Amino acid sequence: MLPEQLVYEGTVNNTQFFAPEVLSEEAVLRTHNLSYWNKLKTLDLSRLEERKTGFPLSSLLIQRELTIMSGTVQAALFALKYGLAMNIAGGTHHAFTNRGEGFCLLNDLAIAARELLHLGLVSRVLIVDLDVHQGNGTAEIFSNDGAVFTFSMHGAANYPAHKEKSDLDIALPDKTGDSDYLKLLDFHLKQLIQTTEPDIIIYQSGVDVLESDKLGRLSLSIDGCRRRDKLVLEQARINKIPLVAAMGGGYSSDIKEIIDAHANTFRLAMELFF
Repeated sequence: MLPEQLVYEGTVNNTQFFAPEVLSEEAVLRTHNLSYWNKLKTLDLSRLEERKTGFPLSSLLIQRELTIMSGTVQAALFALKYGLAMNIAGGTHHAFTNRGEGFCLLNDLAIAARELLHLGLVSRVLIVDLDVHQGNGTAEIFSNDGAVFTFSMHGAANYPAHKEKSDLDIALPDKTGDSDYLKLLDFHLKQLIQTTEPDIIIYQSGVDVLESDKLGRLSLSIDGCRRRDKLVLEQARINKIPLVAAMGGGYSSDIKEIIDAHANTFRLAMELFF
């Protein structure tokens, strides 16, 4: 529905979309361990492991995951070329090195970062995760990797119950609204860009921060969520840092609100970069 809306309203046209190529197994294994990948591709997860992912396991699901992973990798390569590119899906930040959780089997943010580093295209990556849930899988994957700085700003009392340690975690109380959220983000993001000097920003732009979100527990308005995106995108543009975005979560009862909030990210991208 999101690409259909973006084309319908004239924000983008069909020529601006790309179809992901097949992701290599080598790219998967630069982030996830072999035994876990073998379980996935042979559909051999235990019932408990499958339940933790939230999905019924199937070959189509694995193909879907690989397509999403490849989408973020290719978007990252486009971002280095054009300044900004986006995956219409992705943001699977709950996937760990050796397991999946929370509707995430493989971690596209991590796979994209590792691929760029492997190719020698970047030497420093900043992951900005503004989904309402902590990027626990991403934090675990890069816990001992100085080339990738992980920043997660999330609900303190929300999923996951056990939080991993990102390089910087900002845990927000329930009902945090636009003003407090944006002040904190503005301060920390500007400081991080100065101190980490990233070659690329990987942005997880989940819209489950909205007050209407069934799983969110924060209180951002649609305009506050748009201003959040504008802050991140403007800082990338001002500092001439390529940015790749993945969509992340959104669980409002009114699907029109989810689509509008996600569409705002693309509207701002077109306005600010193109």
